[in-house]
Amino acid sequence: MTDFALHPEQIKLNLAAALGDKAQDISVALGEVTVTTRAVDYLSAMQILRDAPTCQFEQLIDLCGMDYSAYREVGRDGPRFGVVSHLLSVSLNQRVRVVVMCPEDDFPLVASVNELWNSANWYEREAFDLYGIVFEGHNDLRRILTDYGFIGHPFRKDFPLSGHVEMRYDAERARVIYEPVSIEPREITPRIIREEHYGGLH
Repeated sequence: MTDFALHPEQIKLNLAAALGDKAQDISVALGEVTVTTRAVDYLSAMQILRDAPTCQFEQLIDLCGMDYSAYREVGRDGPRFGVVSHLLSVSLNQRVRVVVMCPEDDFPLVASVNELWNSANWYEREAFDLYGIVFEGHNDLRRILTDYGFIGHPFRKDFPLSGHVEMRYDAERARVIYEPVSIEPREITPRIIREEHYGGLH
């Protein structure tokens, strides 16, 4: 393991040389390096990041799904769903963020990296459960946080806050049952009370 961390701009240059055209974009912001890759290049790019001598990202420390649908409200267009991963090289004392967008909004699909890093297993299952992103090649892609009978993907921005169904224990049937949501959705606006001289202000 190296005793010092490379400057982010040097990491960017090393990654650009290693990835070549597998990298759609490499940027540095707030001292962090972000690689954006196309879905078609995602798996091969991740393998390079793990194995190339100037990369050596032995650990996948996080992976999550993203829903960018609200970005259209601020003028950004493009695919709705993406996957963001964070990789760590213990050997070279460096980190990188990897972003890949799912080409299809109706069926978001990217390759699984579970064969490269075992830690991707539960992360990818979580992204599948909460966002509906399918990881091609994952050998056990099933829900991990919600129930098997759960409808929808609760981290999508269009998922209702109250959900679709509610569950309760039915003593007569001696089991848990599901029913349509019975509460009315409502928007709560906080009531603000301002005192005349609050905080010594006049």
